[in-house]
Amino acid sequence: MPESDFSHQALELLDRAVEAMGGQRRDGQHEMVKRVVDAIESGDHLLVQAGTGTGKSLAYLVPLIVNALTSDKPAVVATATLALQAQIVGRDVPRLLAALEPVLPRPIEVALVKGRSNYVCKQKLGGGFPTEDTGEGALFSLGEDTSVAHLPGASTGPTSVLGKEVIRLREWAQDTETGDRDELVPGVTDKAWRQVSVTSMECLGAQKCPLATECFSELARARGAEADIVVTNHAMLAISAFEGIAVLPEYDVVVVDEAHELQDRVTGAVTGQLSVQMIQAAASSTRKHTAVSVDALHASATGLDMVLAGIPEGLLPSGLNEAQSQAVEQVRDAVRAALSDSKPEGNAAADGGRSIARSRLNLIFDLCERLLAANDAREVVWASRPGTFAPGKGYQKADESEPAVLSIAPLSVAMKLREGLFTDRTVVLTSATLAIGDSFQATAAGLGLLGPSAPNWTGADVGSPFDYPKQGMLYVAAHLKKPGFGTSPEQLDELADLIMAAGGGTLALFSSRRAAEDAAEKLRKRLKVKILCQGDSSMSGLIKQFADETDTCLFGTMSLWQGVDVQGASCRLVVIDRIPFPRPDDPLVTARARAVAQNGGDGFIAISATHAAVRLAQGVGRLIRSSGDRGVVAVLDSRLANASYGGFLRAALPPFWATKDRAVALSALTRLSGK
Repeated sequence: MPESDFSHQALELLDRAVEAMGGQRRDGQHEMVKRVVDAIESGDHLLVQAGTGTGKSLAYLVPLIVNALTSDKPAVVATATLALQAQIVGRDVPRLLAALEPVLPRPIEVALVKGRSNYVCKQKLGGGFPTEDTGEGALFSLGEDTSVAHLPGASTGPTSVLGKEVIRLREWAQDTETGDRDELVPGVTDKAWRQVSVTSMECLGAQKCPLATECFSELARARGAEADIVVTNHAMLAISAFEGIAVLPEYDVVVVDEAHELQDRVTGAVTGQLSVQMIQAAASSTRKHTAVSVDALHASATGLDMVLAGIPEGLLPSGLNEAQSQAVEQVRDAVRAALSDSKPEGNAAADGGRSIARSRLNLIFDLCERLLAANDAREVVWASRPGTFAPGKGYQKADESEPAVLSIAPLSVAMKLREGLFTDRTVVLTSATLAIGDSFQATAAGLGLLGPSAPNWTGADVGSPFDYPKQGMLYVAAHLKKPGFGTSPEQLDELADLIMAAGGGTLALFSSRRAAEDAAEKLRKRLKVKILCQGDSSMSGLIKQFADETDTCLFGTMSLWQGVDVQGASCRLVVIDRIPFPRPDDPLVTARARAVAQNGGDGFIAISATHAAVRLAQGVGRLIRSSGDRGVVAVLDSRLANASYGGFLRAALPPFWATKDRAVALSALTRLSGK
């Protein structure tokens, strides 16, 4: 097939960019450019697997730039993680545009659009949102010691770490042009950030907020509407595609990076939870900010409390029973009445408290409607009692006497994706782990691309340029016991020994946030190396510090399993605490596995093992990011070596030189450390 002008121009620009940035020509990158161009020209969707080192960001950005020169709509790039989002906007795009600027007929505008909670809220800074009984005190007096304020020379500023962080945030907010959390260096804790940001539920909206014209989030969206390329995340893409909310401008081409995550991210975005506490909080907020009687809301909360007390945790295979349905109907009716009675009169001024109260009521009403129609809509319902985690104490399971939380999610999001995303636009989905073996069928099925009336699509694997057997070692700690709940002392000892041998430079990936925090807390007391942990600061700030400090370690969870690109000696050891299976008691996984089995398939392999294989490959892929990288991946889960399904999981990984010999791994790390 002759090369089109579009393809020819894109390949010429790619070669120029690679040369200007000091890179080398990669066959896989050229092949991916051709595939992306073909998809844009034909309108067929594309699933393209591009192994680590292919340079897939450039391979899709260059065709998008060429397309932008003639298209009257922007293209969208959606990532699963803020880390990759920051990498694209902060590194890949500026370098690419600088290289291409001399030959482009006009500048290319690129905009970053995130969810509201990633931006400072000026209305909240100005006191436009009431305190919702957080127990954290007034916004800018957190931790202030007022008992000594009368003494000569006494400071009247905040004394707690949180208070000082909030003061710094307020000062930064006066100077920042974007209000984007990732631009605050050094970063602040999540707790501090919540004092100056709002969720979409809390936001007054552009039509009502008196500071809408100055709103950082609205300004970012306005820039997106004028841009050639908009960079966002999967959640924003899902909101735009499925809920009809104009968080993104109209677009004709979208590239979904980290596309192996899309199905789960969309599922997470449309999963709802209803609890007695939510209803009580909504009643409290409604009483506080409106003149509406909340007696019916409290009565409905009591009714739901009664039917959920003592209910077993787990899947409700037939949905709600009669008593539970009646309780949910009572909640729905009470909420409907409160919404009707709390409508603002006439052209009343925007009221932050009323807005929050009504947002909470609307959320509960929608959840009730979904729960009552779950069976007809093929949605899965389950009950759970979330526990708590305290540093130093570990995970505390909830008391069974506590009322459960009702959750609801679609059995499958395939049709939602087909209808909401794959209609009237070209979609390119890419990842280093998109195919299962040599087949894209499983991924395509989960995305709604198989079956009657499915849209046209093609699949391609463009490979990886790295020599994995020579550059990396895979060490499986086969001598350890099968992992139980939490991180065992033996795993911590193994992790400590590996880090000491490597002299730091370790990215430790955990299957849960509590495991990462617990391990960081304990090993900080045992090791001399610096250990950063997810949540200590913004993700981009943590990754930058990890990359800049050769012997620093970074502990984190799923958002670090992918999209993190740290080259060189700063990441010479990647440790994975366990195979990232979904929880065996996960009701949604159980329901989906049963559905596969009912159709004659193997539910464990199709759902749990496939989920684990893709995520394990992503985590392992953090080690070798360039042709000069050398290192060790250590998996502290003996099942990878000993279980019957271990071979299936290992087949998804890059072909590292493999060993179960602990001494060999420690010796290799010692050599790598150069100490």
